[in-house]
Amino acid sequence: MESFTTVHVLRHGEVENPGKILYGRQPGWRLSERGVAMAESVANWSKSLDIGALHVSPLQRAQETAAPIAKAHDIKITTDDRLIEAANIFEGKPFGVGDGVLRRPSAWRHLWNPWRPSWGEPYIEQVNRMFAAIFAANKAANGKDAICVSHQLPIWIMRLAIEHRNFLHDPRKRQCTLASITSVRFDKDGMISGLSYSEPAAHLLPKKS
Repeated sequence: MESFTTVHVLRHGEVENPGKILYGRQPGWRLSERGVAMAESVANWSKSLDIGALHVSPLQRAQETAAPIAKAHDIKITTDDRLIEAANIFEGKPFGVGDGVLRRPSAWRHLWNPWRPSWGEPYIEQVNRMFAAIFAANKAANGKDAICVSHQLPIWIMRLAIEHRNFLHDPRKRQCTLASITSVRFDKDGMISGLSYSEPAAHLLPKKS
């Protein structure tokens, strides 16, 4: 039977954000009460795993999501800046087509190139740093599995790259819900050999209106 290890890339839990601000890389955004419950649910899910490394985005919401996992496995959190959220020029503003910054014509000049994208960190840069981060986590785990805690867009773009899919996409159709797991499998030679997706905190997701 072929041996392999897995890096489970976890999206953080729900953030306390009643104003629907695009918080991006801003510091100080904490998990909501439901987000804390999501983090605990993922920690319970992880207890069946043999975890050798826990690498986490420096942002508060990611660190708080990782904390119950660290406790469950008695493992330290290693902060990896490469797992951070994608940069976005609209961060700090309410974001939406009808009720946020996108209703302002002054914002439209940033939307000219969805392939790059022109409003934030280039997709290829996200891919490069996320790949570097998961390979580093796999190496640090030393034959065990690893968990990386990151953010929706970098995780999704990483997945699209692994699956050789187009980066241009509808954000509403990303398969990367809150506290979801995108599991990247590595073969015995340390190369990516597969990918799967799961939602251990699905029962806590907000109901769609």
